[in-house]
Amino acid sequence: MKRLLILGAGTGGTVMANLLRKRLAPGDWAITVVDRDNEHYYQPGFLFIPFGFFKKEDIVKPRSRFLPRTVEFIVAEVDRIDPASNEVLFRDGRILTYDILIVATGADIVPSETPGMVDGWRDTIFDFYTPDGATALAEKLKAFPGGRLVIHVNETPIKCPVAPLEFAFFCDWCLRRHHRRDKIELVYVTPLSAAFTKPVASKALGALLAEKRVGMIADFNAERIDATAHKIVGYDGREVPYDLLVTVPTNMGSEMIERSGMGDEFRFLPTDPYTLRSKKHENIFAIGDATDVPTSKAGSVAHFQAEILARNIVRAIAGKPLEPAFDGHANCFVESGRGRAILIDFNYDVEPLPGRFPFPVIGPMPLLKPSRINHWGKLAFRWIYWHMLLPGRPIPFVPARMKMAGKRRPASEAAGGSAGKTP
Repeated sequence: MKRLLILGAGTGGTVMANLLRKRLAPGDWAITVVDRDNEHYYQPGFLFIPFGFFKKEDIVKPRSRFLPRTVEFIVAEVDRIDPASNEVLFRDGRILTYDILIVATGADIVPSETPGMVDGWRDTIFDFYTPDGATALAEKLKAFPGGRLVIHVNETPIKCPVAPLEFAFFCDWCLRRHHRRDKIELVYVTPLSAAFTKPVASKALGALLAEKRVGMIADFNAERIDATAHKIVGYDGREVPYDLLVTVPTNMGSEMIERSGMGDEFRFLPTDPYTLRSKKHENIFAIGDATDVPTSKAGSVAHFQAEILARNIVRAIAGKPLEPAFDGHANCFVESGRGRAILIDFNYDVEPLPGRFPFPVIGPMPLLKPSRINHWGKLAFRWIYWHMLLPGRPIPFVPARMKMAGKRRPASEAAGGSAGKTP
């Protein structure tokens, strides 16, 4: 019997196990999934923890619950991959061979990559990209008397690129609700030249920052953090003082990828952006945040990739050419506060545009515009995630490949042609 081995039981790995178990006969293919623990977090929920809407126990379930019974699940630490021998070596000395390998090991924050960041960690410097970080930040915000709160993106790429903006918007709203906004200055610091990577969305999101009196410092690349003096020091000599720093540290792939000698400088696996096959190994594929493909690192991307990757793995097994079908599709809600959210839908070649989604004219969800229905959509997505996305069930009207129906390009952008690829 042949083995398909999936490293990682997050969004991408879980969806792939469900899709491929339906397509590969159990008598011919054993499917094994490996992860270092049995805790699956609904990561969009991290944003809500610092503001008291969720606790971490509200957004975690056992990974094993979402895997088919005929899929073997192993909780273990992987040491490295040996692609020359088609083997995965575990920290405890075990070795597992594979015929096809799917790398779905995600990305993690690495605060130690920035000198000085760990010196103030969980004291005056916090993250909200981890369950413990978001929980610690919730306690800090309760006790924060006022001053300068800086929301900082260290460098890109990061998981869910709009999450830091969401935090700024949400923070403004919650401070206003508790009559504390006038005591706290909000500042958004980014290495990008604007609020987002593309002009139409940047204009809309930048206007929202200004409306909410969130100052923005752009083109800022942090050299180090001076935790004693409470300031971020940039390579260009600029300094950003803070009383409380909410940062998105450098995001990197699994250390296991580095130990295997298979990753780029950020430990992401070089992956064909259209077929999702490894650029170096024909029987290795990758999905989600573990890849280096030039699209957003977000759960929706892993979901859209999964449908295409499942077909391509079946084609590879049958000896057929792979379909270059993944178009970089990303789709996400951006909480804007006051019970409203923005929806963006884009891919490699088309930036987020205004319009209606999923149907032209009738929508019902507006694109690039705050609305209550988008906020409800984001809240509803938690149920959709557990009950439809992870089990690999189709989500109606949201295809893997992006559709232009309902989108409209502003006149100035239409004259300029394609928006280019999304980083």
